[in-house]
Amino acid sequence: MPKARVLLVDDDEKTVASVRLYLEHAGFEVVGAGDGLQALALARQDPPPDLVILDLMLPRLDGLEVCRRLREESAIPIIMLTARSSEEDRLEGLDLGADDYVVKPFSPRELAARVRAVLRRVPGASDGPPVRVGTLVVDPARHQVTLRGTPIALTPREFRLLEVMARAPGRAFTRAELVERAFGAESEALDRTIDAHVVNLRRKIEMDPAKPAMVETVFGVGYRLRPESA
Repeated sequence: MPKARVLLVDDDEKTVASVRLYLEHAGFEVVGAGDGLQALALARQDPPPDLVILDLMLPRLDGLEVCRRLREESAIPIIMLTARSSEEDRLEGLDLGADDYVVKPFSPRELAARVRAVLRRVPGASDGPPVRVGTLVVDPARHQVTLRGTPIALTPREFRLLEVMARAPGRAFTRAELVERAFGAESEALDRTIDAHVVNLRRKIEMDPAKPAMVETVFGVGYRLRPESA
């Protein structure tokens, strides 16, 4: 089996050297980039990397803008690196479609564990027949979503959230249940992380994201997918 290829984007040479060494020892192929424009160029290669580790503070083009541009054209998994510790700063990357974040300083071992966890949720990590809810079709084996016959590009975390809700349409899930079922019991995702992913999901599948008719908020509980909405 070929090694998963990771694009590591950071302008700190010492960080890149230590993380590269650990990831390669963990069985990954690592490609490095020192600024945002170089990161975009490498991420757009054919074939693209399997995952991007993206620092927020980058020369030429910052990490948030790199994330935003990649999300406009790709569902490639992205793990953000940030030295900022506030919840608002960490959620900023998730709002743009990042799949996970790691706060500096971090251990390379922790980062490698996050990489493995995110890659388990990319295409090929799920199987089983397509799940149909009205005109919404979630195909785990192909990691594909269509709505009224139109393909919808989702990030791995958005896909897993939608898949979990689509398997039990009408059921109200708590945020804690969604974290465990979609991201795994080892995930450190916060309730507001779920909220950020739901906002992004609604932007992609709702006719009017401000008045969601598919992914409903169940006040005091969490979220549910309406069985008749699609």
